[in-house]
Amino acid sequence: MYTDILPQDVLRRQEQGEPVHILDVREQDEWESGHIHGAYHIPLGQINRALNELDREQETIVVCRSGNRSSRACEYLSSLGCRVVNMTGGMSAWSGALAYGQEGNQGGVGR
Repeated sequence: MYTDILPQDVLRRQEQGEPVHILDVREQDEWESGHIHGAYHIPLGQINRALNELDREQETIVVCRSGNRSSRACEYLSSLGCRVVNMTGGMSAWSGALAYGQEGNQGGVGR
């Protein structure tokens, strides 16, 4: 089971300096056209990879363009014991700064 979070709440948490772990499940071209700074990228079609790269105990916010793919990823990952939260509205509703290209794609999620 997973919960939802609004994009403005994710942004507020970032602005308050909270450690926020974000997994972006959009395709490569979507990622490169703008993503949340510090996010980690694993396209939905490769989501099994997240099981090796995700700290299952750490809350991870999952994001896509509108919230559909991220909800599917959350459903799958939560069924395997991961602590995930779906960012409703996705990047379409994100009002914070964006990073571009490959920036933020290094390291594991939540590590």
